[in-house]
Amino acid sequence: MFKIICFGVRPHEVEIFHQFNTYDFELTLVESLLTADNITLVDGHHAVLLRANCHATMTNLKYMKAQGIEYVFTRTVGTSHIDLEAAASLGIKVANVPSYSPNAIAELSLTLALNLLRNIPFTTNRTQQFDFRVDSKMFSKEVRNCTVGIIGTGKIGYTEAQLFKGLGAKVIGYDLYPNDLCTDTLDYVSLDELLSQSDIVSIHVPHIPGENDGMIDRAFLTKMKNDAILINTARGELQNNHDIVTALEHNVIAGFATDVLPHEQDVFFKQFDAWGPLPDTDIQSLINMYPRVLITPHIGSNTDEAVANMVETSFKNFNEILTTGTSSNLLKTPN
Repeated sequence: MFKIICFGVRPHEVEIFHQFNTYDFELTLVESLLTADNITLVDGHHAVLLRANCHATMTNLKYMKAQGIEYVFTRTVGTSHIDLEAAASLGIKVANVPSYSPNAIAELSLTLALNLLRNIPFTTNRTQQFDFRVDSKMFSKEVRNCTVGIIGTGKIGYTEAQLFKGLGAKVIGYDLYPNDLCTDTLDYVSLDELLSQSDIVSIHVPHIPGENDGMIDRAFLTKMKNDAILINTARGELQNNHDIVTALEHNVIAGFATDVLPHEQDVFFKQFDAWGPLPDTDIQSLINMYPRVLITPHIGSNTDEAVANMVETSFKNFNEILTTGTSSNLLKTPN
């Protein structure tokens, strides 16, 4: 029987893994992410399935290869957690999940935006402290009187645009490669126009190393309205946390919400002492700005539909490679 060890399987995902194991693989489900400390768990397996923030480093891949493992797949779109050059040099095949429910990310972006727009965290924090007075910070625009700017109009951006459009908002978009499907939902404008006009700016672009690292920087933020809200549920590498902190401190923008962070593996999926500082001072500063700043720990894909999509596609990838020698989702690794 083909044995697959799956890392980063949360307790609520276990049933989904078994439900979509229609190929009768022998599964080892591990809640922790792959690290140098638990790499020996791969012993005795034929393949490995990862999730984001697992450490598929050269060292770990070499260990896997020495154990006879030829397939290291990921149930994510992104592959930055895998050393693809090392995999290629070792002859290890890598496949990913190119897409899953776009609603999962789009709905989180919408939820974060509406929470900041209506000042829900601020208000519920007050009532939790038995203070039921209404003050000016609880006053807000209605979303139908807002302009929402979507940067990146692929499947996720388009889905979010539809959601906001359904609520009556004016939706505008920016993309280097406009999506024809979006023309019934949003109007394309230049990036500068989008930033200057939008009450809510939502990011849905991929991270391209060396091209758009830290694109959300001082220059980007100063082009936004000073009462605007910024949402990033794409990739943490797109944002310059220090510049965002400075913009919030000087009221260049009104609020910020993110589901991602640069170097997020140093913080996400860990618990820290409430009285101790975080390892990153800019992240600590963002946390201290609650409720103007909302941070969720990369939960965009943590929905019933998205997890099912990721697991089902991953198992199909394994079945394809075993029965045909290849997979439609096999990545072209660097030579």
